[in-house]
Amino acid sequence: MSTTLYTPDREELAGLLVGEPRYRLDQLWTGLYTQLAAPADISNVPKALRERLSVELPTSLTQVVRKVSDDGDTVKYLWELHDGSRIETVLMLYPDRVTVCVSSQAGCAMACGFCATGQAGFTRQLSVGEIVEQVVVAAREARAMERRLANVVFMGMGEPMANEGAVWSSVERLHGAIGLSARHITISTVGIIPGIRKLTERKLPVNLAVSLHAANDTLRDELVPINTRYPLDDLMQACSEYLAAKGRRLSFEWALIDGVNDRERDAVELARLCRQFRLPAHVNLIPLNPTPGYPTIGSSKAKVAAFHQHLIGLGVNATVRRNRGTDIDAACGQLAAGQPVALRTKPAER
Repeated sequence: MSTTLYTPDREELAGLLVGEPRYRLDQLWTGLYTQLAAPADISNVPKALRERLSVELPTSLTQVVRKVSDDGDTVKYLWELHDGSRIETVLMLYPDRVTVCVSSQAGCAMACGFCATGQAGFTRQLSVGEIVEQVVVAAREARAMERRLANVVFMGMGEPMANEGAVWSSVERLHGAIGLSARHITISTVGIIPGIRKLTERKLPVNLAVSLHAANDTLRDELVPINTRYPLDDLMQACSEYLAAKGRRLSFEWALIDGVNDRERDAVELARLCRQFRLPAHVNLIPLNPTPGYPTIGSSKAKVAAFHQHLIGLGVNATVRRNRGTDIDAACGQLAAGQPVALRTKPAER
C-alpha cells in the first residue's frame, strides 16, 4: 500500500526531513494537523520542501463526486484511491455539533444483506493515511463553514474491527495530532469479538457501537452472518467487559425492518438481553434505509414509534435517529461507492 501524506507518524515524518532544521518538523506537523492545510499552503515552509513532499507524500483521496443534501447540512464525498478503489465519507452538520462518518475499508466482507456496502463486497483495507485524510478534509470543510468538527464515527464503509490496527492508529492520530477528544470518537462493529477485546485493552476511552439488529441468534444469523461465528451470548459478554474496563457509552444500532425485527416480541427480546447481561446500553433505532439489493422495506413511522415506546416501557434507553442524506445515498447502510449490488431475498418470517 502506498505511503501518502497522512501515513507517517511524527517520528516517521522526522525521518523524511533529515538535513532540514529541527523546527521544520513542528512547522509541518502543525500545518497539517492544526491548520489543516495542504503542504502547498504551509507558507512558513520553503517552497522547495513543499514541492518535494508533494511528490514523496501525495494525498490519498481524489474527489470523484461531492453531493449535498438537507439544505447543506449533509455532504457526501465519493473518493477514488491510488489503486482505483473507491470509498465514501459523510459530513453531517447539526445545530450543536459537526460529525464525520468515515470509512475503514473499501467495501465490506460482513455480507449483511440489508446494507449496500455489504452487498457490494470487500475490496481492501484502508491505510492509516487514507482514514486520517477523510477526517482532515471534513474538518477543513467544517472550518470553512465557520464550524468545528467535534465528532468522528467509524460507521462508513467497512467493518472497523476487521481493520483494527489501522483504525486504532488513526484514532491515536486524531486524538494526539488534531486534538479530538476520545470521548467524541465512536468505533462501530457488527460484533467482531477479538476486535472488541483488543479495544478493551487500548488506552483511549472511545465509544463502542454494536450493530445488533436482532436479539436472538436465529434471526441475527440471517441478518448479520458473522453472528454464526460470534453468537450473541459471547458478544454481550465482550460488551460487558468493555463497559467494565472503560466506563464509556455503549450503544446498540438497530435498523428497523418491516415485519422482521420491529414487533413487540423483538423489543421484549432486546430488553431481556440487556437485563441478562446488565448492559445499560443506549439503543439507536434507525428505520431501514432503502438499498437496491434488498427487497424488504424499512418500518413505517407508526411502527418505529410503537417499537420505541415498547422499549421505553421495558426500561430500555432508546432514541429514534433521524435519517440524514437518504436522497443522496448517504444514510446508514447506503454507502456503496457506486458499486453494483446483488439482489437479496427477504428474511424468513419467524
